[in-house]
Amino acid sequence: MTSEALAHAESLIAGIPDFPQPGVLFRDISPLLADAQALRTVVDAVIEPFAGQFDVVAGIEARGFMLAGAVAIAAGVGMAPIRKAGKLPRPAASVSYALEYGTAEIEMSDDLAAGTRVLLVDDILATGGTLRAGHHLLDELGLQLAGTAVLMELVDLHGRAVCGPVHSVFRV
Repeated sequence: MTSEALAHAESLIAGIPDFPQPGVLFRDISPLLADAQALRTVVDAVIEPFAGQFDVVAGIEARGFMLAGAVAIAAGVGMAPIRKAGKLPRPAASVSYALEYGTAEIEMSDDLAAGTRVLLVDDILATGGTLRAGHHLLDELGLQLAGTAVLMELVDLHGRAVCGPVHSVFRV
């Protein structure tokens, strides 16, 4: 992957002011997802530092699903969903956490064997609460965190201070 390809992919992410509420700048990755070459570029960038070190990719609902599914296929591994509360028919564990504009709860089923190496993937690192909750969820289920990766990190929100090391394809 070239720096030009990464720059092109990043240029496709649109900023939508005041969504979902006033004062929030929403990063819309839909145009990036629609561009096959840009999507492949970011998928490869997510996998690169963790290649061969994970058995499954866990994606956090909802936009993390899209990226995690593509990463799992490209890496030749399975994908496990981490869903919002009340969306799974067999939740085995749940964790509540704070968002930059509210609170939420995520759940995961116990479909993976204890000790499975999991790459945790989401679209955005903002305040770090979602990824930290994902780490707790994996731990609660006896899974091994192989690493954490996001498409974009909002550096000014200092999410790494909350969730620890994260591989970010883009930092803004």
